[in-house]
Amino acid sequence: MKKIAIFTSGGDSPGMNACIRAVVRTGIYHKCNVMGIMHGYEGMIDGEFIELETKSVANIIQRGGTILKTARSKRFMTQEGMKQAYDNLVKFGIEGVIAIGGNGTFTGAKEFNSLYKIPFIGIPGTIDNDLAGTDYTIGFDSAINTVINAVDKIRDTAESHDRLFFVEVMGRDAGLIALKSGIGVGAESILIPETKTDLNRLFERLERGRKSKSSKIIIVAEGDEEGGAFEIARKVKEKFTQYDTRVSILGHMQRGGSPTCNDRVLASRLGFNAVEALLKGKNGVMVGVINNEIVFTDFGKAIKHIDEIDSEVIRMLEILSL
Repeated sequence: MKKIAIFTSGGDSPGMNACIRAVVRTGIYHKCNVMGIMHGYEGMIDGEFIELETKSVANIIQRGGTILKTARSKRFMTQEGMKQAYDNLVKFGIEGVIAIGGNGTFTGAKEFNSLYKIPFIGIPGTIDNDLAGTDYTIGFDSAINTVINAVDKIRDTAESHDRLFFVEVMGRDAGLIALKSGIGVGAESILIPETKTDLNRLFERLERGRKSKSSKIIIVAEGDEEGGAFEIARKVKEKFTQYDTRVSILGHMQRGGSPTCNDRVLASRLGFNAVEALLKGKNGVMVGVINNEIVFTDFGKAIKHIDEIDSEVIRMLEILSL
């Protein structure tokens, strides 16, 4: 294999640039030409290919976002779009592709592999940490640390005014950001899509909580079925008129910023192993780390949403928030 390509797709996540750097330099070490595809599958369809050299990825390991840009592509999910993407891969002499992304990215790669024989290796890049086949995805550690830093600041003003804050974090289908950051900030309650939100239980927790607490923080994943932080805050205010309630939506700041050391190391390790796996003939798999060991998982299994939360973690949260 003499020429490979790399692209980022779907939502961006801190650490993608570190991963691009690792792929490019590992490929060059193995005497491969490395092409970058701009704007994900859209760029593959439109022929946005650029050559990447060692200096192309200098001084990017600490940068958030992705130098290759990213996009979601409806066109790629059509037969015509995939054929055009394939024609461009052939035109540029690409013999293997490395895709950094999440569920949508790997679903597209899986469908493409069912029609065309150019091998794909996936690298998990998503702040949601919702892929099977790896303990952590690139960007998750950075995202939860961003949330913790923001909520620590919110706690300062909440204590100054004796307020109840509802903080909404990303996680429309997966609540792991809410769960991990909620534990990290000592939240009174965490509402996530994997568990049914029982408002009566929330009311009971607020009722029996320590009256001496000068602030309370409730973390809400954006996918909560009760309607999000604003709606839940409204219902709580109706029940507890004495609370001075506020809502803070953290939004896309969770995707940005410099990646943590953990994400930089994880991204470098996954990028390095993805190239070597491609050169050894692997195809249709995502590279991940489980129990500190490199593992490979078929795309079909990797994209299965993780919807079970350890009950012991929930029990611990309830005890520690008393």
